[in-house]
Amino acid sequence: MSLDAYLIFLFATMVVVFSPGPAAITVATQGASQGFKKSFFGTAGVAGANVVYFLLSATGIASLILASNFVFSVIKWVGVVYLIYLGINAIVSRSGGLSISSDTTQTKSNSSLFSQGFIVELANPKALLYFSSLLPQFIDLDKPILIQLFIMGASCLIVDLIAYSTYGYFGHRIAQGGVKPALVNIINRAAGGFLIFAGLRMALIEK
Repeated sequence: MSLDAYLIFLFATMVVVFSPGPAAITVATQGASQGFKKSFFGTAGVAGANVVYFLLSATGIASLILASNFVFSVIKWVGVVYLIYLGINAIVSRSGGLSISSDTTQTKSNSSLFSQGFIVELANPKALLYFSSLLPQFIDLDKPILIQLFIMGASCLIVDLIAYSTYGYFGHRIAQGGVKPALVNIINRAAGGFLIFAGLRMALIEK
């Protein structure tokens, strides 16, 4: 893989990862309600899910999954249901998993934060589609494939950690800024509405 090809791959990955989505909202709200340091476990969960999808794509298993309508549909509909659940929970419950609040008294375990980030990202088939369609375009068959995959995989992991840590810090700063209850409710409902919208849009995804 040439330097030019790698830079294009890196830029495309950064654009996709930094674009706000369900995972970004999840980590940002963890940062707001649990603090920046604990939100890193959510970031690690999101990154871990993307590592799984990257490995599946790199080993060709993603092609088998995409070829199976049943398996793809299971992944898609699990994601749809989970995102809608999180969205409704954020709207109607002050203590919901995605409720943005400056109140950090309801501390969640590190494993719970990691699991939430992991499930939100793993239940999103767009990540699977992204890696399975992108990787083959940047692999140079005349050069060692494993080294190229390692470089791209490591790059994706670093970008994930930086991007979602940024969202976690952003959520933390919102809470630390003394956000008024009325604004917190607006943010809660906006985040919940976006998650429901993302779930409905995910239902329309076709292979």
